[in-house]
Amino acid sequence: MDWEESYKKGEVMWNQGAPSPPMRQYLERHAVRGRALVPGCGYGHEVALAVEHGLDATGLDIAPTGVAVARTLYPRLAERFVAGDLFDPPEQMRGDFDVILEHPCMSGLHPRLRPDYRRGIDLTLRPGGLLIGVWYIRPDLNPGAEGPPFPFSVPDLTALFAQGYEIVDDYVPDVSFGTRVGRERVRVLRRAGPR
Repeated sequence: MDWEESYKKGEVMWNQGAPSPPMRQYLERHAVRGRALVPGCGYGHEVALAVEHGLDATGLDIAPTGVAVARTLYPRLAERFVAGDLFDPPEQMRGDFDVILEHPCMSGLHPRLRPDYRRGIDLTLRPGGLLIGVWYIRPDLNPGAEGPPFPFSVPDLTALFAQGYEIVDDYVPDVSFGTRVGRERVRVLRRAGPR
């Protein structure tokens, strides 16, 4: 998928105009601190949410137009939005983050790109760091449609992070955007290594 073209055309059906309700709820209930990365940050709503909750957050998106819109929507946070590729993150981002906030980057990626996504997480998240994900497990697709968003089962999520990560929280959230009720899963993973 050509993400830049989608942003140029304004075809951003994944943008809900606000941060993820389950992510907001998680950050309200847990004292998460440190440097945070939001991959596939789009219009920057989760970056703004993270900063609101005391995180030193950076948003990364492959689409320069998405980054430009985020800078316009959140001018006080403009320097926090970076155009770049999670699969080949800028050198200054490698191993630099205590926390990664996932929503909804993974669901937009074709299943064949999931190992690349995992590698990008490994390249940016410090040992002992947290991957806090609101994973879009069961998107509501039209008959015959494959995505994006792409279905991502709980066993697939478990398998993707089976080596090198431990599950520290896992549940179906009781808050969501209306179209995603019952279709998301909060799973928090800790990367192996010293905290």
